[in-house]
Amino acid sequence: MSRQPAPLGILAISLIYWGSLFYWRWDELTGDDTAAMNLALQGIVLSVVYVGLLLLGLTKDLPEGIRQIRYIGGSLKFFIWLSTVLALAYWAWLDDSLVGFNLVGISLMGLGTALSLSCLLYTGDESSRLYGLQKVVDVYPSITKPDGHVRFSQKLWTTTLVLIIYFAMTNVMIWGLAEATMDIFSSFRAIMAGASGSVMHLGIGPIVTASIVMQLFAGAKIIKLDLQEPGDKQLYQGVQKVLVLMMIPVESIPQVYGFLDPHQNIVSDFGLGWANVIIVSQLFVGSYLVFLLDELVSKWGIGSGISLFIAAGVAQSTFVGTLSPLPTTAGTAFSLQNPPAGTLPMIFYTLRTATSSDLISQNGFELILLNHSNPLIALASSIIVFLIVALAESSKLELPLTHGKVRGHRGKYPIRLVYASNIPVILMAALLANLNMFTLLFWSHPVLSTVPVLGANGEYSIATWMGSYQPGSTTASDGFAWYASMVNGVQSWLIPLLDQSGDGFGHSLGQIMLHVFTYVTIMTLGSMVFAKFWIETTNMSAKDVAKQIERTGMQIPGFRKNPIVLERILERYIPPVTLFSGAFVGLLASGADLLGTVGNATGTGLLLAVGIILRTYEQIQKEQAMEMHPMLREFFGAE
Repeated sequence: MSRQPAPLGILAISLIYWGSLFYWRWDELTGDDTAAMNLALQGIVLSVVYVGLLLLGLTKDLPEGIRQIRYIGGSLKFFIWLSTVLALAYWAWLDDSLVGFNLVGISLMGLGTALSLSCLLYTGDESSRLYGLQKVVDVYPSITKPDGHVRFSQKLWTTTLVLIIYFAMTNVMIWGLAEATMDIFSSFRAIMAGASGSVMHLGIGPIVTASIVMQLFAGAKIIKLDLQEPGDKQLYQGVQKVLVLMMIPVESIPQVYGFLDPHQNIVSDFGLGWANVIIVSQLFVGSYLVFLLDELVSKWGIGSGISLFIAAGVAQSTFVGTLSPLPTTAGTAFSLQNPPAGTLPMIFYTLRTATSSDLISQNGFELILLNHSNPLIALASSIIVFLIVALAESSKLELPLTHGKVRGHRGKYPIRLVYASNIPVILMAALLANLNMFTLLFWSHPVLSTVPVLGANGEYSIATWMGSYQPGSTTASDGFAWYASMVNGVQSWLIPLLDQSGDGFGHSLGQIMLHVFTYVTIMTLGSMVFAKFWIETTNMSAKDVAKQIERTGMQIPGFRKNPIVLERILERYIPPVTLFSGAFVGLLASGADLLGTVGNATGTGLLLAVGIILRTYEQIQKEQAMEMHPMLREFFGAE
């Protein structure tokens, strides 16, 4: 039975989109300048036509004769859309005042509106309205899967090449960017796997954000897809890829229009609007390349590209923070107040050059232990996190298995203590990073700060409750964003408590302790939620594992060979272990953040890096084993 369109949803999306456009052009629509009023009305009417054409392309097929035309038939819809966007861009080129409205308001927001409306207008028989995006998913460009087995040596070389490309991209700086810029993700830089001011500025942020949205929607049953079914799972993954493309401009445009300022030379040559477009375009290309590299590693390499980039960035930061011989303040001579930036060189320099009286009178011991940018306690914390993660990764429960037909053939299915791996922490950290970004945007962005309710300068503003910021700072100083923000090192909480003086923002000791408690609680509970969602969307649930074991002909000794029986047994272990693993990694990450780590890698980043490295090593071992014993590929579900 075909479903009916959702009129309330259609009305809500339409009101949000065109209401935003009217708000955007309100001054022109209500002003005395007739020419400006007509121009604004033309733009709004054009947005209606644009969304209508997109809906027509998303819901209707081209005639068979047109689709069969060589070279252009299958891509005709895309070329029509691209031509429309180029026409809007040309109009904006003729009138600089239309750059933002045409490219963001009409082209981008209109595209998102059309995609949403196509789902709400879906009238097919499938279980989810996301099938309204099937035509988009079918033509979405992606990395081709290998036709057969990829040799281990080829996977290793592919992974190495991708890692080299990643490091090269972190050193490709954005052309036309001003020297003085603000990095919204500065406190989450290690987790975002990017490099400030480069084409990798956004890092893996859009990819992880899209994954968060899809998992929350799937977990809350807003999108009703059975991920056990191949068709539903393929659609889920395809829609997530489309959402990544939408998240790149969603995260890049607000940053550029307010924080990543273009250089005055490029502004004078192209105008402010087009200068911002040039920077956004570079961010889009860089983020999309990251997405393709991640997909390339997943299909042709070893492990996950996202995990690989995080581990590489954290390893680099940790290495520099531990061994850097350069002075803490660049361009300044070495002194007791300006020792080497690395932990070990700092300790050796301080103990070698300072006398006993200097160590006491100039707080040399306190510098070594707590106050340096990479203090000894941070190095100790890094080592402790490494050991705990290594121990946790090696802890597992092994279910005995026997082959139903081959007598004497035994095996084991390991259920790890960290069953959901480190993905829940990545998702939770990315969620907090996005919370920090959007609260900052609504607080100080020249346009978003005027939005009613959410904006700091808007009517009925609640921005002070959501998060407030000091001028020139990207870290919240008050509000929910501050209480939920990362507690990075002992300088943020322990030293103020020991001094009984509060912190640099003027918070009381009680507020500081509440900040610590809130952050630890949010990280722990959030990681538990994402752990549950993650195993449900990655074929790691009890039902999926039972099917996997049954497909290989194995069974648990003493029980019937039946997937339902296997599922009931696995239900005793997998759900509790999943919740425990989420809580464990969340608590460990937040605890490491409290103590701090060398290189400003953050406790969360270090936790992720260690877990990723250990998992990658195990993945390499598994690939080698499957290379030597091809029968193992069937068990692991490999090609």
